Amino acid sequence: MTLRLATWNINSVRLRIDQVARFVSEAGIDVLCLQEIKCLEDQFPRNAFIDMGMPHMKIAGQKGWHGVAIASRLPIEASDTFQVCKLGHARCVSARIAGVDIQNFYIPAGGDVPDRELNPKFDHKMDFYEQLTSMVSGLDRSQKLLLCGDFNIAPSEFDVWNHRFMSKVVSHTPIEVDTLNRMQAAGGFHDVVRAAFPEPQKLASWWSYRAQDFRKSNRGLRLDHIWTSEGLTPAVVPNSAVIHEPVRAWDQPSDHCPITVDLDV
Repeated sequence: MTLRLATWNINSVRLRIDQVARFVSEAGIDVLCLQEIKCLEDQFPRNAFIDMGMPHMKIAGQKGWHGVAIASRLPIEASDTFQVCKLGHARCVSARIAGVDIQNFYIPAGGDVPDRELNPKFDHKMDFYEQLTSMVSGLDRSQKLLLCGDFNIAPSEFDVWNHRFMSKVVSHTPIEVDTLNRMQAAGGFHDVVRAAFPEPQKLASWWSYRAQDFRKSNRGLRLDHIWTSEGLTPAVVPNSAVIHEPVRAWDQPSDHCPITVDLDV
């Protein structure tokens, strides 16, 4: 069985539920991991997901901000969620689907100043990564584990529109890139999107709302990721990862576009 999984920072699921339904139908999605749903669990549009053939859901909601969810065509089994947010935000939700342990994250953006002492938001981001790195370093690498979501770090010079400029901006500073790379190494994770589109190809999954025409300004960042463990990587259908950039051009879109990967499970 081939499982098509998508991750998407939707920036309000209720506001964009019609876009979600369109994307799920057009892209043939089996499992959808959403970030920034911006609603409580009892406000989540469950009936809309049932109507689109995704009746199985795990939701971690929060009033006004944050919030993550997983919707699936296939049954969901319980999974231990990697809760590492020291402020208790709804930033991770997990599910075991078709034998795959899925951890869906909305990692803190970190504010504007890349200094842990001067900026509590940046300290929160770094602490989140440190706790997560410690957690994944002790895991059995043979297990079928997938990490995905809005990681809020663009790791490579080819994941930003201008490496020199962005190296001074939160999301691509050296300390953040090093932190993300340490976490990836600690768990032995495979970056399925970059593997499908090797460097030096430029990639992006986010574009600012400030640009009237995001394609013309061409100032994107690759903040959204799908990583697989050593035990799951052999199940990745080669070169199946897709960044659905056209979705960013839909009417009143999220500032992120979805990305997908196929798994032979």
